[in-house]
Amino acid sequence: MVQAPIKSAQSKRSKLEGIKERSQFLLEPVLSELQQDTTHFSEDGIQILKFHGSYQQDNRDNRVKGQEKDYQFMLRTRTPAGHLPAELYLTLDDLSEKYGNHTLRATTRQAFQMHGILKKDLKATMGAIIRSMGSTLGACGDLSRNVMAPPALFKDRPEYVYAHEYANNIADLLTPQTRAYYEIWVDGEKVITAEENPDVIAARQSNGSGKGTVYHNSVEPIYGTHYMPRKFKCAVTVPGDNSIDVYTQDLALVVITDENHELQGFNVLAGGGMGRTHNKEETFARLADPICYVDKADVYDLVKSIVATQRDYGNRVNRRLARMKYLIHDWGVEKFKRQVEEFYGKPLQPFKSLPDWQFEDYLGWYEQGDDKLFVGIPVRNGRIYDNGQFKLKTALREIAHQFHRPMRLTGNQSLLITEIEPQDKDAIQAILDRCGIPSKDSIDPLERYAMACPALPTCGLAITESERIIPSILDRVRSLLTKLGLKDEHFVIRMTGCPNGCARPYMAELGFVGSAPNSYQVWLGGTPNQNRLAEPFIQRMKEEELETTLEPIFAFFKQDRQAEESFGQFCARVGFEAIRDFSGSYKPKKAVSGRRKHRIGVVGETYEQLKAHSEKTGISMAKLTEDAIAAYLSQQS
Repeated sequence: MVQAPIKSAQSKRSKLEGIKERSQFLLEPVLSELQQDTTHFSEDGIQILKFHGSYQQDNRDNRVKGQEKDYQFMLRTRTPAGHLPAELYLTLDDLSEKYGNHTLRATTRQAFQMHGILKKDLKATMGAIIRSMGSTLGACGDLSRNVMAPPALFKDRPEYVYAHEYANNIADLLTPQTRAYYEIWVDGEKVITAEENPDVIAARQSNGSGKGTVYHNSVEPIYGTHYMPRKFKCAVTVPGDNSIDVYTQDLALVVITDENHELQGFNVLAGGGMGRTHNKEETFARLADPICYVDKADVYDLVKSIVATQRDYGNRVNRRLARMKYLIHDWGVEKFKRQVEEFYGKPLQPFKSLPDWQFEDYLGWYEQGDDKLFVGIPVRNGRIYDNGQFKLKTALREIAHQFHRPMRLTGNQSLLITEIEPQDKDAIQAILDRCGIPSKDSIDPLERYAMACPALPTCGLAITESERIIPSILDRVRSLLTKLGLKDEHFVIRMTGCPNGCARPYMAELGFVGSAPNSYQVWLGGTPNQNRLAEPFIQRMKEEELETTLEPIFAFFKQDRQAEESFGQFCARVGFEAIRDFSGSYKPKKAVSGRRKHRIGVVGETYEQLKAHSEKTGISMAKLTEDAIAAYLSQQS
């Protein structure tokens, strides 16, 4: 067996590089520690467990000084292009009830996360997913993450068919080949999996026209012993469809067809990424660059060449600087292209022109083009659960049981049910209506286009709240807009509990990034279609200062916006200096407070129950109280 070398000249590698090297291709110490009667893994075990699709976490709400942490595990699925058969969804739903925290969460990369699993239940959970034709392999760790594609299932638009096909093929090409995953979780049992494309199999074993992209006689012919320096994110889309945030990807392919809609090849972009670290100026969010065009016959060799460039020359000393965006930033695009060409074995072709990008969330009913339908369903904050009259978990379980239709997750934390027979439309819509699932037209657009990461209490990187607080943040932003005569206005709001950027806040028109407990960095200037990077406007805004911070900006927007200009476009055009000047002289007509004018006290045990329910569901206590009172009054009338 050949141990693949690291070619880049780096004197001292990070600790994790040694952990990967000693892991026996992701087998240890996970296999040994899984058999130990403990509640958690060692630090080495935690790092290798990520490659298997799981993060060790603890519930910070349950931390008690002097007692062991409330250890639990998050699992993330590998679902290229967001595709999920009904049978797999039902397995995940059952597992979330049996072993998890009774919820599922749609991620921003078209996958599902399950939270709250105990170590003793981890193998049973993983095994059930694998035996249901699912996988978590490569959903986390230093390798290719879930490969994205537009979720829409347009059978009569070949570009979408190609995007889904090649997203699956790229995912297969970059899937780890080690048998450790199956040895650990299903005792080496041979599990039936989808058949791979022969071209993908051949590409994994051959260098193609170039040299050095593949390690022959290695367990991992593409990754080698040390895998990638850091996570690597890929997507495949069609011209104009930016439902996958194309500029945020390490590697993005754009389908190029001829006038007869026959596939010719792909435009290639590379070097995007969101993660950064507060107060570390050498870290930053970055947009992907156009790199080249590649013929369809050479696409796998080109992908391998880009992966090999990052694999061999990415930073393995400082993990903060290990993403490919930093390699391209340090080298420049031209040097990067020259190295890709060396692996590829021939010159790169020029990037082809593309139409403007547009964002689409695909909510509501659509025709697939083959006499069947799909329906896009909103998922509040990405969390699938039952709460009061809102019973999304029940609705999806009933639809999956009765109709056995597949799903496609979106990059905006919602989902589609696809392949629906026209005669079943009314019955499915009736289930959605009965379970309180809002239509796309009844959702406040602020909520419809917003995203938030899970953050507290389980994410170990979270500095402050995100998922649990964004409903109240959106309520307060809506109140401000209404107060200023902008009640019909909406824009893209994204929030994360730390600067790693899982909900891609740096592309938002208004981004909130956790910077300290109950405090956020504020980013302005992204676009509705996510084709420009926002910029940091305020380094630290306390949560209670939201109204006093944003009201002047919204007032300036109302006063000086141009026709059809979005909020993000306005902020980018006028500039931060003008916004600060206006804000400094702005005098609100009355004091703005985060509290409501009319107050109702809730005390004692009722308050504690209300608070706990608010934290569990992500709905503000004020909203829960209003809904409960309204429901009570309606019953009395």
